[in-house]
Amino acid sequence: MLNPDRSPIPLPNEQTIVVVSTGVEVIVTIPDAPPGPNATAGGSGGVKRHKGLGAVYLTDQRLVFVTPKENEFNSLSVPLPSILATHFEQPTFSSNYLAFEIKPSPDGGLTQGTTVEVRFKDRAMFEFVSLVEKTRERAIYMKRQAVEEEEGLPTYTSPAGSSTVSFVGEVPVDNPPGYDA
Repeated sequence: MLNPDRSPIPLPNEQTIVVVSTGVEVIVTIPDAPPGPNATAGGSGGVKRHKGLGAVYLTDQRLVFVTPKENEFNSLSVPLPSILATHFEQPTFSSNYLAFEIKPSPDGGLTQGTTVEVRFKDRAMFEFVSLVEKTRERAIYMKRQAVEEEEGLPTYTSPAGSSTVSFVGEVPVDNPPGYDA
């Protein structure tokens, strides 16, 4: 969802880390079929390639790309935990870029094996790549913490009839062998 100025509408409690407002090229490669165990990237059914020039927003929850006006490729929003791995590519005869594979969301329009390339036309990329990687690691950590908190600790109860403990001196009688006071 976008505001009238084509900036992303923030999610609840979302904080913007960095915005690169111009000169960002994004190429999304979507395989028609998921890659098989012995297939090369792109699967067996070919690929769809979408290319756009616009702005990128890095928040503490997602990476969002938006074009300045509506066209075939308007926007891409990727939750940071859905970025499977990032690669900072430094080709010999072209500009550096960030490449990553996306874990597709159900009914999100992407398939297994979808990759994204992000290039900057008029600025260095290394600092941005570092921010993406650190923010992604933090988002994954926070997601794991939330899952652990939801699971909670099990409730412990005393076994029936063991509500009283006998003592010999100051040492409980039911201590394991070798216990010294």
